[in-house]
Amino acid sequence: MKLFEMYDAPVQGYQDVSNDGSKYRYGYTRKTKLTLKQLRKLRKMLDVRNYEHNKNLKKVRKQYTPVAAEGPAL
Repeated sequence: MKLFEMYDAPVQGYQDVSNDGSKYRYGYTRKTKLTLKQLRKLRKMLDVRNYEHNKNLKKVRKQYTPVAAEGPAL
């Protein structure tokens, strides 16, 4: 999580609050098997994360590429 994500409003479509699987009851310590729906959701999240990372890398590369010389330097 990035710092600005803590203070900005959440982006629509990134988190489904009604389907929050992190709430467990007291004393419930058994691990559950992942369903196909959960696996697909994790895969989509990973794809989005990789896409955003590549997009950020392109932006950083553009910022730090050296400026091409237009003519011979004297």
